[in-house]
Amino acid sequence: MIAQLRICVPEKLSDAVMDCCTGELGVAEVSRQRGASVLPPGDIIDVLLARESVERLVEKLQALKVQEQGSVSVSMPELVLSDRADKATADAPGEGADAVIWDEVSRQTGEDSRLTWSYLAFLILATQLAAIGIVTDSTIAIVGAMAVGPEFGPLAALAVALVRRQWPLGRSAALALGIGFPVAMLAAALTAWLSVPLGLFPPDVLERGSAVEFIYHPGPYSLIVAVLAGTAGMLSVISRRSAALVGVFISVTTVPAAGFVAVALVLGEYQKAAGSALQLGLNLVGIVVAGVAVLIFYRLVTKRLPQGEDLRLRRKALGSPES
Repeated sequence: MIAQLRICVPEKLSDAVMDCCTGELGVAEVSRQRGASVLPPGDIIDVLLARESVERLVEKLQALKVQEQGSVSVSMPELVLSDRADKATADAPGEGADAVIWDEVSRQTGEDSRLTWSYLAFLILATQLAAIGIVTDSTIAIVGAMAVGPEFGPLAALAVALVRRQWPLGRSAALALGIGFPVAMLAAALTAWLSVPLGLFPPDVLERGSAVEFIYHPGPYSLIVAVLAGTAGMLSVISRRSAALVGVFISVTTVPAAGFVAVALVLGEYQKAAGSALQLGLNLVGIVVAGVAVLIFYRLVTKRLPQGEDLRLRRKALGSPES
């Protein structure tokens, strides 16, 4: 897996950045265009390297404070035909699929955790689908609601925020969950309240034998499934395998539990509503805890810059004597 870095850097830092790039294991190509950047003025450096080498090089660039005076952009070319690139991938330690680019993870989860109109719309639609599946005893509608629900984004962002101590990201994710679920549940309760007098379903619909009873019967496996789903979800975010997230969405009853709480409260089934609320809480906590555990594991196994290396790089860039 090959990555491409485009670095916009002031002229005074250009040589130091070139040293970092050319001296990094897993780098296949480095090119520099002097004076190519007009705003801000400086050089443009392009680097082709193995994905597993990106995080270490980005840490060095951050130590030089390149992001404050210029920019660093990372992209993943779909196809690179180069023997040098193949050799660089082979020389780089680890596997590209297991490599973590922490800023990429933070950005991706941050984008998915914002309280936007589209996020609210998807969550409301998913909860409505779940409510319909509950009153019609349709497991197909329940599974559809699981697939539509966008709640994993804020949950993953919470895990990233806790591990990386990015509190603004955590506040954004908590806001999306704290406002999104109540609004979606209120909308589902309103439609259920309107549906009863219209005769769309009988008031005793929850008292009958149902194929969706698992939603309000939380147990040990509820937490186990949430932990497994959270682990799989965070792994899919790290490895950029978005297709695996669909399986995560339809394995936990987060949205169905929220829909069941709304319907049960409208119909006066308070015990079942409490069970569904507990199911919802177990899923939310289990996913976040699993995500935190996965991220902590990757932080432990990922090679970081040696202590004091950032200071040494800055001194070298400023031309100060090393001590």
